[in-house]
Amino acid sequence: MSVSLSDLEAIEALSLHRSFRGAAAELNVSPSALSYTIAAIERRLGIRLFNRTTRSVAPTRAGEDFLQQVRPALREIAAAIESVNRFRDTPAGLLRLNASDMGAHRVLPIVIAFQAAYPDMQIDLVTEGRLVDIVAEGFDAGIRLAELVPRDMIALPLGVDERIVIVASPDYLTRRGTPATPADLASHDCLLARMPSGRVQRWQLERRGVEVPCDLPRRTLLGNARLAVQAARLGAGLAYVNAQLAAPDIATDTLVEVLADWTPPFAGICLYYPRQRLPSAGLRAFIDHFQTARVR
Repeated sequence: MSVSLSDLEAIEALSLHRSFRGAAAELNVSPSALSYTIAAIERRLGIRLFNRTTRSVAPTRAGEDFLQQVRPALREIAAAIESVNRFRDTPAGLLRLNASDMGAHRVLPIVIAFQAAYPDMQIDLVTEGRLVDIVAEGFDAGIRLAELVPRDMIALPLGVDERIVIVASPDYLTRRGTPATPADLASHDCLLARMPSGRVQRWQLERRGVEVPCDLPRRTLLGNARLAVQAARLGAGLAYVNAQLAAPDIATDTLVEVLADWTPPFAGICLYYPRQRLPSAGLRAFIDHFQTARVR
């Protein structure tokens, strides 16, 4: 009966993620291959290490006891490998990052520069609307707005504030008038957009730290902010969108910003990673590069 180091790493990863998908992503194998590996280990040991259902995976009592005994050795081996990696001229390996679409666009120049500086590093930059558990899903780090970063993570701000703007076409404002206060929005056509998560974006207006609630009728509901900008260009109403998205139209007077005093800047994109886990050499290098390359 023999159990290899890679077998022990597979057991540890599955215990941590409680998901074949997340553990397989960390190990860079397919979920089916990992399932076969775990089943083969259990056959060799003659014990069941994990209980499996259609929705979850959890260690058995025997599995927990086994892991408690092998974890110290795994940590020592990992530390030894990391100490050897420090003697490399440059780190190598795969770095998996999970980001919102906006976050990915903000940090893409940093990612490209990092790969140029560290040619042995591979980057898997995954974008999706839902906020995922980066540990459970097998990612090294996440890239999201500061307000969305889980509190148990270490967060490093990019250093660029974000801002929302309310815009409309000159033709629309000529026909319907220019709102002077948030209360005026009740008599306007407000274009509501869905966020990447699928939720309808809530219009948040505030001035001098005081937020004014906005209960807007859902006359026009659009699939994303880009459609809202396009509809605003066509004179359909007021759009509430990220300033960067509307900037080209504002610059050419295709769209006009209104209620600017009621949409102050807010904290922008952050790079975040688990507080409890020792960063790999590749992630440490990326963190250092991020901190140097962000706004100076």
